[in-house]
Amino acid sequence: QVQLQESGGGLVQAGGSLRLSCAASGVTLRNYAIMWFRQAPGKEREAVSCVGERDAPSYYADSVKGRFTVSRDDSKNTGFLQLDNLKPEDSAVYYCAAHRSGGCVYMQLGGNEYDYWGQGTQVSVSS
Repeated sequence: QVQLQESGGGLVQAGGSLRLSCAASGVTLRNYAIMWFRQAPGKEREAVSCVGERDAPSYYADSVKGRFTVSRDDSKNTGFLQLDNLKPEDSAVYYCAAHRSGGCVYMQLGGNEYDYWGQGTQVSVSS
């Protein structure tokens, strides 16, 4: 059974940092791009960032560029999203996903169907 498990969310003050993890079991993540999405109450899901396989380029939404850093450790079968200089508008449930075909380009083109999803972790930023 394939499972993606996010962790690392929490409550921080504006300007603070969090590091989200996406640990996989039942699947080898090195063959997949790892995506991060977020969804705030009453808002649509937003594509935040993506790290491709091997040396493929990463992707960041304009709203997080320069503040978030995506990475992966294939030896640990885990993806990461470092959130720095957090703002209240970053508050949302953050989800990771994995997709094999198309890599981060699929996400940038607005793809909606991903191979695997995590359950999400809450990030709350107070002003």
